[in-house]
Amino acid sequence: MNTKALVFDAYGTLFDVNSAANKCKEKIGEDWEKFANFWRTTQLEYTWLRSLMGRHRDFWKITQDSLEKSMQVFGVDKNMKNELLNLYKVLSPYPEVKNVLETLKDQNFKLAILSNGTPSLLNELVTSNDLNNLFDDLFSVEEVKIFKPASKVYEIPTKKYNIKASQITFLSANTWDVSGGGNFGYNSVWVNRNKSKFDLLDYQPKNEVSNLTQLLDIV
Repeated sequence: MNTKALVFDAYGTLFDVNSAANKCKEKIGEDWEKFANFWRTTQLEYTWLRSLMGRHRDFWKITQDSLEKSMQVFGVDKNMKNELLNLYKVLSPYPEVKNVLETLKDQNFKLAILSNGTPSLLNELVTSNDLNNLFDDLFSVEEVKIFKPASKVYEIPTKKYNIKASQITFLSANTWDVSGGGNFGYNSVWVNRNKSKFDLLDYQPKNEVSNLTQLLDIV
């Protein structure tokens, strides 16, 4: 690979989006995982719908809106809203993340996050998990006011680093994000943690890993 920068999606790739609900599962009840998945799906749907409508609202507000709907659907006590939102700000990273990033940093790769998250959310995520010294940049869609998989988002790192899209290796656990980056020109790698099937979106990644440790054998 002719990789000059390694760019990571944040939610679901570096950080476990279900970890907030997991920490409250006894309060939420036995359907906590269904609730967490519904919250995530609704959150993503809102980003796509708002992008299509041209009605941008930042990711934190969308996270709140999608949580509110999810709590209504699953009958979760509305007094838990702030607790869940505060936990979302400090989602847990997957177990291998820190060691992999440290290894890549030692190999002098330029490392960045490219995320739907707001700058403040991303800063809090990496700082709370002691990862803030490992990234060169935390790129947010707030620079262009539209969500992934819009091409304007994937253009952000190429402009900052003045490199071709093909010189970026991009990692995401979301197939639509892998396809979005790949169709833009990235070398996209799918982080398939759950043995899922890839979507048919005009892009097939050359590389698929089950966790980030396997990335060390690719780059």
